[in-house]
Amino acid sequence: MRRLKQVLFMFVLGCVFTLNAQQKITVDVNDNGEHFEHYWSKMVGAGRANEGLRAGWLEQLGQVQENCGFEYVRFHGLFHDDMFPVFEEKGKIVYNWQYIDDLFDRMLDLKVKPFVELAFFPKIIAAENSKTQFWWKANITPDEAKYDLWHDLVQAFTQHCVDRYGIEEVKTWYFEVWNEPNLSRGFWNGTKSQYFELYKQSALAVKSVNNELKVGGPSTSNFVPDTRFEGETTNENVSDAIFKTKDINALQWHGVWIEDFLTYCKKEKLPVDFVSTHPYPTDYAFNPETGKGRGLTRFVGSLKLDLEWLNKTIAKSAYPDAEIHLTEWNTSPSSRDETHDRLPAAAYIVKSNLDCIGLTNSLAFWTFTDIFEEKGGASSIFHGGFGMINFQGLVKPSYHAYRMLHKLGDQKLYKDDYLFVSKDSANGSITALAYNYPVEYENAVPSGKNKREEGTSKKLDFILTGLKANTRFEIEILDKDHGNIHNLWESMGKPEPPTREEIKVMKTYANTMKTEILMADENGKLAINHVITPWSLVLIKQLN
Repeated sequence: MRRLKQVLFMFVLGCVFTLNAQQKITVDVNDNGEHFEHYWSKMVGAGRANEGLRAGWLEQLGQVQENCGFEYVRFHGLFHDDMFPVFEEKGKIVYNWQYIDDLFDRMLDLKVKPFVELAFFPKIIAAENSKTQFWWKANITPDEAKYDLWHDLVQAFTQHCVDRYGIEEVKTWYFEVWNEPNLSRGFWNGTKSQYFELYKQSALAVKSVNNELKVGGPSTSNFVPDTRFEGETTNENVSDAIFKTKDINALQWHGVWIEDFLTYCKKEKLPVDFVSTHPYPTDYAFNPETGKGRGLTRFVGSLKLDLEWLNKTIAKSAYPDAEIHLTEWNTSPSSRDETHDRLPAAAYIVKSNLDCIGLTNSLAFWTFTDIFEEKGGASSIFHGGFGMINFQGLVKPSYHAYRMLHKLGDQKLYKDDYLFVSKDSANGSITALAYNYPVEYENAVPSGKNKREEGTSKKLDFILTGLKANTRFEIEILDKDHGNIHNLWESMGKPEPPTREEIKVMKTYANTMKTEILMADENGKLAINHVITPWSLVLIKQLN
């Protein structure tokens, strides 16, 4: 039995399944791997700056940095009035950076840099009677007569950052202009041209401090299959085709404002160090004739198609060397989508990130925490919030997806539709990550409409060769019965809120995977034979 356990691992959860047929895969660990970047660990999102002043927010940021490796965090509201960045006193503009300093100091102490989103308007710079967003009233209406005040604010802020943290540090930061300005109902109560002018003033302000500082945009929302955003403001009358088609994945989807933005910047001789956008796999179209909308959820491969379009568009522009930063992404842009709390999100995260290696510099999961208040506080501890950690500090399957991705090495030895084998170039250790995104659900990304965790199982059957004799590996499994906190909460009767003792029990469960220790045989060979149940993740990590 011990001999058998050394060379063969088979763990089958009790369920009905259909196995995929394939030849056994053999991976020689001594092969030269192909280098890849952990772009999934570059950046993560959060709600707004003021939330970052709270102890729970900072504790959770430290946790995801340590275990998921995130280098940057991006959030809204840096210049909102609850951060008190600017006053008018006796007819003079006075800047106040104390709140921002406190936040940035604590982030940097946690080894996380700011990916600076330059937004929103302080009240004294916004248009009179500005339209606002969220309960905390973010000012989103521009006043072009005050663009000089905006320029001066950005310039003074940038200079202060350099003075406080040093130019070498701030040169590693990114300065992104605004958030989703194409959404006139959301974040920008103005025209496309007004946003472009705001970008101009912002870019000039940042570069006036130091030309090596990085600035970019346009930070537009998800890709679309029509021309509704091609004018100065949104034209809802062009979405008719969306309501007539049965297969939305057959439509030609494209980025929003990207081409116009790059053309404008070329004309105005403006810098574009990076292009940013938000490739959520969803869209919401409105039909003005019927007064009805249609929510659209695209197929699982849509992210890769969007990034291929984006790469081609940038390559043929005047800025072919611009970095690509996808500053928001999740299964949907709704902070009340139950998928965010459930197991299927983890399989989607892993599949999407592994499929898009080499296509972007970052893909920022929105968000790391449910300490997030765009819609105000939620009445339930699990309410479909964006975060990979809930308000009580309970980690969700999405957290484990990023934790496991972070465990991978930096050289690819093998990849197929559900297995990725890597090697660490520094020490040669081997880590593999397998997942099961069931084939019958590939036509649409998981959403709140599909709460089930069923589907076709897959057989993982491969051999590692070239190992030292008796090399030990740990198998770690996230599935419906291990680490899947939402299911445990349901089985407990959905306590609202849980007691302190219940939270302790839930935290232990949420962080406990199914594990097994295996050993290679005397010839340095290890066979892995495992049935991956629907939506599960399997991490296989060398221990010695």
